[in-house]
Amino acid sequence: MIDNINALLTNWYLSPPWGKTIPPVEVNLLERVYLRTTRTFGYCCGMQWKHETWLYSINCRDEILHATQNQIIGTGELEATTVQKPAFVLGERVILCSHDKGTKQRLVLGIALVHNSWFYVVELVSPTLIKTPTISNRFSLVGEKSLVRVKA
Repeated sequence: MIDNINALLTNWYLSPPWGKTIPPVEVNLLERVYLRTTRTFGYCCGMQWKHETWLYSINCRDEILHATQNQIIGTGELEATTVQKPAFVLGERVILCSHDKGTKQRLVLGIALVHNSWFYVVELVSPTLIKTPTISNRFSLVGEKSLVRVKA
């Protein structure tokens, strides 16, 4: 029975929530965008797959706002920054080094720039049949040092 549970968990973490192919993103990381809801410009500092769509984090004057693709317009201009490109890409298979039990492989479901460092959204635990008050969010931002690329 335990082998079946481990197989199910492994399959769960490696099955993309968006289906077989990653839906295209509306804007690129660090792209300057116009945010329709506040009528201001900012730049995309993160994105993650949430509620069946891409949710974008937009830095507007040092305030992070969240928007869907219908709420932003990309300009095609990149924000000038000295930050290196992210080490991992959306949908990439990684090993979560710090996770101590069960399968360690995960998919990168989001990327965010926080204080000039890239962090990656991975699913820490699979959903449970019974709601538990101790786990409010199954997803977490993980630093680059906590992840290792899976070789194909």
